[in-house]
Amino acid sequence: MNTAEPASPAESLVHQLDLLVRQVGHWTQPRWAAPSPSGGPIPADLVHRLVQHLADLAADAAGESRRPVPRLANDLALPDQLRVVVADLVAAGPPAPVLAGAADEVATARRAL
Repeated sequence: MNTAEPASPAESLVHQLDLLVRQVGHWTQPRWAAPSPSGGPIPADLVHRLVQHLADLAADAAGESRRPVPRLANDLALPDQLRVVVADLVAAGPPAPVLAGAADEVATARRAL
């Protein structure tokens, strides 16, 4: 079955988010904390950096000041944090290139995991 490509940058971002959440949503705490085989950051650090970056983009688009996204004690909350910041970013209505860049960054993180 072929699926149509997302029609807008916002839809593309949400699509990439859905793919990432499906990939990591079932992970256990040890998997989030496991060292990367490639020597890169542990998965939880990588995803939290992505959450912070997307939150910064949303704040910029909404004309608000940037604020640190808390690193919660339980990394199992990271997929939910991703959903929230992507929803905030889409709701802020940034220009299409910002949304397209965010979708690319989510896809890059997904591949890195």
